[in-house]
Amino acid sequence: MTFAAKTRHLDREVDGFRIHYREAGVPASTAVVLLHGSPSSSFSFRDVLPVLGAQTYAVAPDLPGFGFSDAPAMEEFTFERLSHLVDAFLEDLGVHRYVLYITDFSTPVGYHMATRHPERVLALVVQNGNAHEEGLNEAWEPVRRFWAEPTEQNRAALPEWLNFEGTRATYLSGLPDHLAELHPRESWHLDWQHLSAPGYVDLHFRLFNDYRNHVARFEEIARYHRAHQPPCLVLWGRHDTFFGIGEVLAYEREMAAFEAHIFDAGHFLLETHAREAGEILAAFVRNVFERSGGDG
Repeated sequence: MTFAAKTRHLDREVDGFRIHYREAGVPASTAVVLLHGSPSSSFSFRDVLPVLGAQTYAVAPDLPGFGFSDAPAMEEFTFERLSHLVDAFLEDLGVHRYVLYITDFSTPVGYHMATRHPERVLALVVQNGNAHEEGLNEAWEPVRRFWAEPTEQNRAALPEWLNFEGTRATYLSGLPDHLAELHPRESWHLDWQHLSAPGYVDLHFRLFNDYRNHVARFEEIARYHRAHQPPCLVLWGRHDTFFGIGEVLAYEREMAAFEAHIFDAGHFLLETHAREAGEILAAFVRNVFERSGGDG
């Protein structure tokens, strides 16, 4: 019989910001830290937290500016600033070592944390998140043109995603019907309810624009991989239209301790494959903690 832990839904004030988070398991200094993508929230981890919490401490914050957490001011809404707030949040929780789960727009956040404090990261779990040129497919060409020349003409050529239809497409784009019908509609409705609050579209466009600074850090991230070699688990939805599957091979090339699982799923694979991914993740975490002597 598989036992599941109860998930707690909490708030904590850190550096003047209210951070909403979900946690499962007994709080400890060693944890699994789950960082969600955009435009979602810790709601993404609702089905894997009970599985992880049965064997360790697992915590999933809403990144500032997402979910129920407070948003920074426009000038502070960058991946680096978000990473400092997550670090402060973990310090306040008393979490000092962790397996770090990153995906989509939490990938830049997580790599700022990892390169700043590599001693804290016991292992990396990458789910449809990009840190190599191989993952940036042709869909990024208009984005690169806008980054190089942020004119009104180039902005107009960008895909429409910061509206309801675009939010929905983030979940369903590229999926065949048999997978699209598995996605609960609450996900994109909740995300759009959040994004449609006054000022939030502009905030999130600023964060999108900051992604170019993440791309500029790819070589620094590669040096981190080569120098520190954290055990790496890659979980990938093969129908992702944002990040190409070549990203999986790029990780395999760089990481000595590497494991990959490719799913018949899309960008948000936990919406359709939480049970399968959760079992793989739990086994990976258990092995990492056993090797590291963690208290998970």
